[in-house]
This record gives sequence, C-alpha cells and structure tokens, in this order.
Amino acid sequence: MNYQEALDYLEGLNVFGIRLGLSRITRLLELLDLPQERYRTIHVTGTNGKGSVSAMLESIIRRSGLHVGLYTSPHLSSYTERMQVNGQPISQQEFADCLSTIRAYVEQMMAEGEECPTQFEVLTALAFFYFAMKQVDYAVIEVGLGGLLDSTNVIVPEISVITNVALEHADRCGGTLEGVAEHKAGIIKNGVPVVTAATGIPLEIIRQKAEEMNTDIFVAGEDFAAAATGFDLERHTQGLSFNSALLGISEENFEVRLLGTHQVQNASLAIMAAELLRNVEPKVDSDVIREGLNMVSWGARFEQMNCGGREIVIDGAHNPAGIKVLRESLDLYYPAKERVFLLGILHDKDIGHMLESLLRPSDVVVVTPPKSDRAEAAAELVRRVSGRVSHVEAYEDNEEALDRALELAGKNRLLVLCGSLYLVGGLRQSLLARRGRERGEANG
Repeated sequence: MNYQEALDYLEGLNVFGIRLGLSRITRLLELLDLPQERYRTIHVTGTNGKGSVSAMLESIIRRSGLHVGLYTSPHLSSYTERMQVNGQPISQQEFADCLSTIRAYVEQMMAEGEECPTQFEVLTALAFFYFAMKQVDYAVIEVGLGGLLDSTNVIVPEISVITNVALEHADRCGGTLEGVAEHKAGIIKNGVPVVTAATGIPLEIIRQKAEEMNTDIFVAGEDFAAAATGFDLERHTQGLSFNSALLGISEENFEVRLLGTHQVQNASLAIMAAELLRNVEPKVDSDVIREGLNMVSWGARFEQMNCGGREIVIDGAHNPAGIKVLRESLDLYYPAKERVFLLGILHDKDIGHMLESLLRPSDVVVVTPPKSDRAEAAAELVRRVSGRVSHVEAYEDNEEALDRALELAGKNRLLVLCGSLYLVGGLRQSLLARRGRERGEANG
C-alpha cells in the first residue's frame, strides 16, 4: 500500500461515521499485541486548549532527552501530522506500511463477524502501533471526542489532563454541560493524578469522579496558578509567572513560544503536569520545563505570519469559547489595528454566539465555506454577518477568498483567518507556499 492508497482506504472508512465505544478499538489493539502498553502515556482532553497543552508536554518531555510520541487530531493539511515522534511527523511510507498491517487485522475482525472499526479508531491504532515500533519512552495522547467513549480511552496514563469544559458535541456527550463534563471526566483512571482548569459544575463532576477513582486532583486557581507578565510580538513569545504553594513554588517565571491569552493557563496546566511527572521521571526538571515551553511549536494557534508585507494571524478557533479567547487576544495584541476576517464555519456550530463574540462594527469580512460537508453555506453566513460589520463579501472558492482578503487587508490592516480547522489548514498551506515563492524570488 502506498500513501495515496492509504488515503483512499481511510476515506472508505468514513462511511461508518462516528460511533462512540471501546469494543472495536480494544479488539483491534489486542490483535496488534497491545502496543499502547509498551510505553508510558499522558492523556489530555478538554473543550479548548488540549492540543496546545499536548504540544507543550511533548516539547518538555522531548527536551529531557526522552523519546516521545504525540498523537493529535484533527490535522491541518496531512494525516501524517497527527502522529509524531520527537517532533517529526510519521513519513508517508511509514504511514502506509503501518496502515497495511492494521488493515489486515481489520479484515480479520470483519471476517469474524465483528463491526468494522471507524476511521478514527484505525488512526488511533496506527498511532499506538507506530509509537511502539519507534520504541518511544512516552506518548502524549490527545482525546479526539469527549473522553469516556473516545477510542484513545484504552490507555492507563501516568497523568490525566482536563483543560476546561464548555458545551460542545452535546449531541454525542449527553446533551448538557453536565453530560459533556461526565464524558471529559471519563478519562480519569484509578490512582492516576488529574490536572484540570475546569470550573463550576464541570469541576464538581470531575472532583466526584476523581474521588470515586481514588485519585488526586490538582485544580488551576486552587493548587496552582499562573499570571501573564508580558509579551513580545516580534519573538512570538509571552511571559508568565507560575506559583503553587502545594509544590513549594512561590513564583517561577517562564516564557512560552505561543501567543494568545489562553496560552498562559494552558502553560500552567503543562507545568503542573510536568511537575507531577518528575515524581516518576527524574530527567524532567525545572530547566527542562522552561526550555520545553520556550521551544514549543503549534500551528494555527494564534499563529503570526507575514506574507507579501501583510500581517496575518491564523487561528483554529472553531467554537464560542475559542472565538471569545481569539477576540480577547486580538484586542490585547492589536488594540488599534483594523481587521479583515477570512471566515468559514461549520453549520452545526453555535454561529450566532461566535459572530457576536468575534466581530466589531469596523471589521471587514470575507466568508468562504470550509472543505467539509458540514460547512455553513457562504450565502447564509453572509446573511448572518451582514449588519454586524462595515463590509462583507462571499466566495465559494477558498483561494479566491484568500486573494480577496489579502487585497482588502493591504499592508495596513490585520488579516485574521479563523472559524474552522477545515478551512484554516488549507489556507495556511497556501500562505506558506506563497511565502516560500516570495523568498525564492528574493534569493533568485
């Protein structure tokens, strides 16, 4: 199987959709000889920030000299981004080879009359198998959907992290905030410490689950805290002060190479989790934590880019909580800058609240549909944006929309790409290609 054949096979698995449950992934991993048990893991869930926290923890562990895997979803431009070892994505050929192995066991399951695993279950098995093949010491595993019934929830980690809990995927996670919280809390394992930034009712549910599982819980704002100490837009960094009376840390300063107001709290979760990891892993110390945060990279998370002399921010915010933080970050870092938004949203999102949080009357907006069958139609999005901003246009073609947004932004306005990772990922690749051509021409 080559990489294109692997993609075709994965596309074929999409017909099974999203089916929560652990029976299929459990059986598939048994046939693969339980690869997920051959290394230690950290499990990360939450409504927002779980990808950033996962990236931070991976960077910290890698800086310690340990071999570390990272499994995240979704990807921005290629499935190979989802599984990395020591910061390097799996190669296309390795991806295809691992999938060939897994496909044989999927076919065996079906021949035995069992259900076919879903696409995400196959990808999860592929990641676990690949990490075992590469003999990683640790793997940081990001939950795909919810937690309790997510296919990643077959691991018994060293530490569980629940970033926060807001109402998302309610149709698959109980229909209420309480139901979503119960699904997030579902990753808590017996005796495995849990770190969280949840508040209110979700925190109460997580506390109760931790008590049932006889495990320690460490809560942001109670057992540890962080505060922003400044930022440097040119260096793409921000400073923070971390403290934890529980750990005997009165004040320790760090710098994280990710912008966005939310990254201060995300960094505090990563620091706390790393401090707990020190109990079982002596290679992780304060210097390693500091250096790891300062070298972390995570695309499309308030990512700054300059293309053709235009200032651009790329952000994968795709729900009301994420959009609210994006607006706060824009107001902090670019308080007086006029903005052009290139926006595409999935129709099953809370579009009204997202637009209300994001936009201000002076903004200019270009809308275009994400590459998904769940995309909100451009005409409908224009209707909902109209009246909120000074000017709005729609383009069905994403590249045409990008050309127009760049034109409207010029060199005086800030261009912001956001709304859906299905849109942002492709546009980011296009901008990187354009920037590469510019640099090539400049050097030619």
